[in-house]
Amino acid sequence: MEAPKPRELRNVRTVPEAPVPSPLTDEEERRFRAVLLAELGHEVSARGRASFPAHTPEDRRRLLDVARRLGELWGQPVAAVPVDELRMCLHLPGHGPGGPAERRPPSVGTA
Repeated sequence: MEAPKPRELRNVRTVPEAPVPSPLTDEEERRFRAVLLAELGHEVSARGRASFPAHTPEDRRRLLDVARRLGELWGQPVAAVPVDELRMCLHLPGHGPGGPAERRPPSVGTA
C-alpha cells in the first residue's frame, strides 16, 4: 500500500515562540482562577477527577496552577494530565483517565 501524499495546507500560521499575553486583565484572571479552583475542586472532591477544556498554553498553565493549589489545600497530590489535544484531567491518585471514575453504570434498558 502506498503512503499518503502530503496535503497542501492553506491559511496555516506558525505558533509564536514568545508567550502570548493573556487577554484577561489581572483582576479577571484572578477571578477566573478562583472560579476554576472552586468548581473543579468540587468535582474532583466528589468524583476523584474532573476534565476541562485546555485549548491554549495559558489554559493549560491555569489548570496546572489549580491542581497545585488544590493539592496544597487538601494536603494530597492532585495531578493535571492531558486527556487529548484540547482537554486536561485533574485527578486524585487512582482516579485518573481510565481509573475508577471513568467506569459508568450501564444505561437503563441495555442488556
